[in-house]
Amino acid sequence: MRRPPARCIACQVNRVAWVKPRVDYCYQCLPGGPFPAPPCRACGSSVYFSDGLCEKCHPGGPLHPGSCRGCLAWGVYRARSWQCWSCRWWRTHYPSGDCLYCGRATRVGELGACRLCLEQARLLQEPGRALDPAAANRFGQQLFLANMRFQRPRTPRLKPQCGRARSGGGFTPVGWRQLPLFELDPDPELVKEGALVADSDLIGYCREIVREHAARHGWSKRQRNDVIRSLRLLQVLQDTPDATINASDVLQLPRYDGNINSTLEVLAAAGLLVDDRMSPLERYFAGKTDGLPAPIKRQLETWLGVMLNGSTSPPRQRSRDPQTVRLQILGVAPIVHAWAAAGHQSLAEITPEQVRAALPTNGARRNFAEYGLRSLFKVLKVRKLVFANPTRGMPATPVNSSVPLPLDTEAIRHALDSPDPAIAFAVALVAFHALTSKQLRALTLTDIVDGRLTLDGREIPLAGPVRVRLRAWLDHRARTWPGSINPHLFISRRSAPRLVPVGRQFPWRRTNLRPQALREDRILQEIHASGGDVRRICDLFGLSVQAALRYATTLNHPELETADAPVPPTHDDN
Repeated sequence: MRRPPARCIACQVNRVAWVKPRVDYCYQCLPGGPFPAPPCRACGSSVYFSDGLCEKCHPGGPLHPGSCRGCLAWGVYRARSWQCWSCRWWRTHYPSGDCLYCGRATRVGELGACRLCLEQARLLQEPGRALDPAAANRFGQQLFLANMRFQRPRTPRLKPQCGRARSGGGFTPVGWRQLPLFELDPDPELVKEGALVADSDLIGYCREIVREHAARHGWSKRQRNDVIRSLRLLQVLQDTPDATINASDVLQLPRYDGNINSTLEVLAAAGLLVDDRMSPLERYFAGKTDGLPAPIKRQLETWLGVMLNGSTSPPRQRSRDPQTVRLQILGVAPIVHAWAAAGHQSLAEITPEQVRAALPTNGARRNFAEYGLRSLFKVLKVRKLVFANPTRGMPATPVNSSVPLPLDTEAIRHALDSPDPAIAFAVALVAFHALTSKQLRALTLTDIVDGRLTLDGREIPLAGPVRVRLRAWLDHRARTWPGSINPHLFISRRSAPRLVPVGRQFPWRRTNLRPQALREDRILQEIHASGGDVRRICDLFGLSVQAALRYATTLNHPELETADAPVPPTHDDN
């Protein structure tokens, strides 16, 4: 193939206008220009490339057709490295070698055949018989067009055995582990090349599990192949062959173009996964405490363990919600870092005066810091890691409560009429029934029966507009993911082949609304419509009395009432 012409020395983007006679500029950068480029002298196209030809007609153009380097199929482009779609996939899954049947040096599959010989064998394969590449390629080969799907007859055929079969007794991992002598980062290219020929009893055992898992969860063929390739990558990265695999090793697969979530599911189903991952809160804690002195870090780790797991020894304590612990870490971490920078090596050195001086002046940060320091020193005093609790007797700063504000009704109506059925249904559930984002993610298909939603022991009759959007979402779900067995009501492209709920931002990232603000707007309108009936609000939305009183205080708020419209309108389906 003819090489592409040089680039323009001025813009370094377009190709030179001519090679013979030599011109170092494109038509846009020619001295005295820019000049309009002429049409292609071969096809008349206006997309000029060089030498009077367009990018399709010029032999060095990016869209000039040629033969595939792998299977010799006609119709590939220089822009795609002269490879068809199938050969690009073969490049990432099979090693280089000499084909046993045609002798070409190319990518060789598991039968020792290149893709051209394999396609020739499939073309001449008889129903009920296995592939015979030797007989099929004895008298020549039939070339074909690139990126064309073969329409083969749908007849039952015998498939050759690929890899090692799963033994009847299963697979038993080795009970020992080889410790590495040096910690070195592997070369990604060498790891990828080694994975092309990797095979072991572990991979043979997991291959059948992958097929069963894929059939049960509706995985695509591409997803199934990605998991097999990821298992091969893990084998190359393993220090101990045929040992159990740590989840932390699976998390390193993206740097080698591997798959994480599906691989973790298969290893867990096979009983070969050692889950040594840190929780998101533990990673957050590790980031916030990095660089602290060792005694202070050990004291903070003791406090974190009590907050997450509780304490059965007196004084007993229940475990706290991870979000609560996260907020307290957010308030405590800057103060502890300031104490460490001042030269303190242990929290036992901290005095009440230092605690008061370190607290923020006001705002939510002060509340987070106060609650966090109280909890921290209380735990350390009980564990006898400090001599005295410096926060004892310190008055608590009142929490500043916010006033719920109504949203723009037009924005809510626009979201209710969204062409995305997931957005319309989620907004309807919050706008009419004030569900939280956490409740939406946890809803299952069996929670709604005969138009009634069962939620936290309450039975909620769904409004008419919600039922309409429910039907639209269920129809969309059945069409898009017909094989999904995910029990959750809301699923996405990532969660459909699994059993996990959707992420926190689904589907709100595609809207200008936030579920908490929409929920407050719904409760606010109900409190105005009921004239401040707190008991009704508690029963309807499952609120506590204190939470309901926060909305009741808006009844006489001067900025939320007008003489013309004392009661905000309720949402409807118009």
